[in-house]
Amino acid sequence: MKQFFKFMLASFAGTLLTVILILIVFAIMITSIANMAQKESVKIEPHTILRIAWNAPIMDRGSQNPFDNFNYMTFKAKKTIGLNDILENIDKAAKDPDIDGIFLDMETVPAGFATTEEIRQKLLDFKKTGKFIISYANNYDQKELYLASAGDKIYLNPEGLVLLKGLTAQVMFLKNLMDKLDIKAQIIRGPNNKYKSAVEPLMLDKMSDANREQMKALLGSFWDRILSAVSKSRHISVQELNQLADNLSLSNAEQAEKYHLVDGVIYRDQVLDSLKKLTHVGKDGDLSMINFGKYTYVKPTEIKKDFTRNAIAVIYAQGDISQGTGTDNSIGSATLASTIRKARTDKYVKAIVMRVNSPGGDAQAADIIRREVALAAKDKPFIVSMGDYAASGGYWISTNSNYIFAEPNTITGSIGVFGIIPNFQQFFNKKLGITFDKVMTNKNSDFVDVMSPLSPLQEKRLNEGITRIYEQFTSLVARTRHLRQSYVDSIARGHVWAGTEALKLGLVDKLGGLQDAIAYAAKEAKLGKDYRIINFPKRKDIFQQFIEELSGEAQTKIISSKLGNWDTYFNQIKTFETMKGVQARLPFLMQIQ
Repeated sequence: MKQFFKFMLASFAGTLLTVILILIVFAIMITSIANMAQKESVKIEPHTILRIAWNAPIMDRGSQNPFDNFNYMTFKAKKTIGLNDILENIDKAAKDPDIDGIFLDMETVPAGFATTEEIRQKLLDFKKTGKFIISYANNYDQKELYLASAGDKIYLNPEGLVLLKGLTAQVMFLKNLMDKLDIKAQIIRGPNNKYKSAVEPLMLDKMSDANREQMKALLGSFWDRILSAVSKSRHISVQELNQLADNLSLSNAEQAEKYHLVDGVIYRDQVLDSLKKLTHVGKDGDLSMINFGKYTYVKPTEIKKDFTRNAIAVIYAQGDISQGTGTDNSIGSATLASTIRKARTDKYVKAIVMRVNSPGGDAQAADIIRREVALAAKDKPFIVSMGDYAASGGYWISTNSNYIFAEPNTITGSIGVFGIIPNFQQFFNKKLGITFDKVMTNKNSDFVDVMSPLSPLQEKRLNEGITRIYEQFTSLVARTRHLRQSYVDSIARGHVWAGTEALKLGLVDKLGGLQDAIAYAAKEAKLGKDYRIINFPKRKDIFQQFIEELSGEAQTKIISSKLGNWDTYFNQIKTFETMKGVQARLPFLMQIQ
């Protein structure tokens, strides 16, 4: 009887799983068919407004994965948005005679400071056409205010506020937890790498003086950029803005209007009425508005140019750097090196732009990628565009390019390396009552053993390796940036820099975004406007994405959705867990608000 129920339950579970898989595939097929139909049918009327409301994270490259942020309970997906799509859509809207203006219907800007800067600059270009930009939100955080300040009018809900307070960088420290668990982190970070603060959460319970110094400088640069832009657009002095932030003066909507941070305190229906006036629609008329995602499927109105074989390859390098294969949100040395090689050997690719958005990672993996960059840069113009982060290993892979663009708020530099060898001996002995014993053929056969402390010789050898890699890093920067190595060492030591400071120091060539880098690449390749864009790496097919989603991504996303705002800390601890080998990585667990 037991065997009967056992086989019956197994059969029922298998049938249920099959039904679930069929339903998921069916839902995806319906969604794909609907999207295909939408691509063919989207048309807009004259005097339409482009509505921008971003709720999903803004990545460098838009996702084509139908399972991206897929909710397996509701069968709905909230796909990430690509910065490339955003810039192209705003460009398209500027030239579209049926688009009268943009409505920034904002509650949040789910992007880093450099990405926000790039979008803001594109909105300023849009305004030059004479079309309007109107912004409305229930509340404005600092990043939202910064973006909205590019527009003509800023409106706020009567019960809302503008949270102007200054920037803060928060770091999570794990040392006390590790002490309680009797786990010791054996850290090697090279000679005088006092700014390489990625290891501090494992050895301290607060910021070191050096890290506090660089964080204050970094935040100061970001804050100055925000204040300067808001001051210019809202006609308020930087000094007054700082006073408002220090005193938390904008605690309600009336105060925000009083100090001219917003143009009006009104409800949403009143904003819509004002948009009707701007598009010459009667009060009882229907406002024509198209959502940003849907506008992607609107075909450009201008006459398309003849097809050209000349191409500029845009390679997206996003996420932590590790060895092996990568994904849309992580950099694998084998995957990215192969991608660069394909672009280099493609006879139709006349120039390459690599978009780097990475806090770094495995030092050896970074050097594997750098080697392919060096080879490609000898054959054709190779330009780097830095996003929110291009630091440590992210900077390493950029060094051999011909030219580097960074945004003013890009976090870069962090030239330095470190190694972490955990020692779990006391944790297992004292907390779990587990002991270990071993037999060795040589004195250091146990190099490196996480169940025992490093010997003086082992620590010395690790330190020698870290020092050698640091010397290679500074020598590489000195050679490629045409600087003295002693000077590079003085601005390195793990120090992070904002893009504006990196330009002054000679670490980057020019301030600008992805489209600036593409235009420069076209100029260097002498293409004029006769080129097309090819995006790399190539996307995986839908069934491969489906299998990968079921094999692991779905579990991760379910955990993330349950953790909510705590997901940031979960991911940070996961990053520590996956560190292997010598690391060239940004300050660990840093969150700027």
